[in-house]
Amino acid sequence: MAGLRPGSPLPESITVHEQSRALEVRFSDGASFRIPFELMRVYSPSAEVQGHGPGQEVLQTGKRHVTLLGLEPVGNYAIKPTFSDGHDSGIFSWDLLYELGRNEAALWAEYESRLQAGGIDRDTPMPGKKGHGCGGH
Repeated sequence: MAGLRPGSPLPESITVHEQSRALEVRFSDGASFRIPFELMRVYSPSAEVQGHGPGQEVLQTGKRHVTLLGLEPVGNYAIKPTFSDGHDSGIFSWDLLYELGRNEAALWAEYESRLQAGGIDRDTPMPGKKGHGCGGH
């Protein structure tokens, strides 16, 4: 998980846009990003998504229409969203939110490439929806 690096821009405002399903974050360096909920969900830093080590990432699908049910602060360094599909274990540091916003186009391209390599599309339902944990790894 991305930590808080010294000198990193800090959020000055965070706005949830429910209709457009995006999180708007304005940072202290003047940058402002509207990060789609789907992108946040697909790149969640949780073990459920990232796995427990390199090569164990779980490709997320069926998240196009995911919404936020809640957003909790985590100390002074992050937020923890609760998504409409039940996922609530990702902690998004300010650095990670900045990276998601700054690299949105590249991240979408990477995601679409991974989908294509798997022979699926972003609306394919996730297989074996048996809870929201790590699956007993």
